[in-house]
Amino acid sequence: MEDSLLFFHEEKDSKQKPYKIVFTGLDGAGKTSIILTLQREFSKIAVIEPTRGAQRTTFKLLGREVTEWDLGGQKSYLISYLKNPGKFFNETEIAIYVIDILDSSRIIESLSYLYDVIEKFEELNIEPPLNIFFHKCDPKLIHNIESEIEAQIEELKKEISETANYKNIQFFCTSIYDPYTIMSGMSQILLELYPKSELIQKTIEEYAKKLDCEGLIIIDKNSIILGSCFKDDISKRLLSSTIGYFLSINDVFEDMELEQQEDQIVVRKAERYFLFKPILLKDIDLPYYMLVLKNKNPFDIYFINKNFNAFVNIFRDIVRS
Repeated sequence: MEDSLLFFHEEKDSKQKPYKIVFTGLDGAGKTSIILTLQREFSKIAVIEPTRGAQRTTFKLLGREVTEWDLGGQKSYLISYLKNPGKFFNETEIAIYVIDILDSSRIIESLSYLYDVIEKFEELNIEPPLNIFFHKCDPKLIHNIESEIEAQIEELKKEISETANYKNIQFFCTSIYDPYTIMSGMSQILLELYPKSELIQKTIEEYAKKLDCEGLIIIDKNSIILGSCFKDDISKRLLSSTIGYFLSINDVFEDMELEQQEDQIVVRKAERYFLFKPILLKDIDLPYYMLVLKNKNPFDIYFINKNFNAFVNIFRDIVRS
């Protein structure tokens, strides 16, 4: 990855320092592929080369800058990070440690380095939330050994929790073949930094009731889910699995720079209707999107705008506050 992979350029708020997120772990664990999945740069994942040193990308979430540090996992780099912890780990607000769950031959090595990183946090007198990504939980790859993988993950959770003795630690299972696992995990982690996220969630729930929909998701350009509401697990599975699809379609239309574009996309599938609609806020360059699932006829879908403007006004006030 390169520093030029900037999501969106906006003027920096001189009063606020960017939040710092550090991705670390052994080489080949999948740190860069996780970041590329959020950027929907799927074509680059197949040709990823080992990350050299520390690569940074910057984006905005709810008006606040976030800087991601992707720390290359080759042994020479790992040693460098531990020798100069202040340069790489200091001021970390969120730590994400990625473990390749399919590479059992390197699990011990990965755990050893994890404990080294925690030790450096202690030396720097910092204790950022530590998020362990058990990565490459690919549904097709683990189909025949799913129970074994699940048992291994439970053992690792116990081992890490007892050995690390770390105050704030969470575990996630992720896969680039199921982008929602990455989107939902990163969203949960990032939104813990933003008290206003609770207000956004309540606003989404109220709006979903007015629409009488099966599910509703608000997501930003960077694949971060700001809030969601579902009637049941089926609706959640159906709607969440389409996030990447609609965002990718939107990327294509944006690249075309068409003079006239529909302000919403409606797709029908088996008597269900999916609505994807941008939420454009004046004076805010970063767009947000609404994704809705309804079981009713398309006539109902096209009149969904009845309460949309009111929702946008409330959402805008929350984001700007």
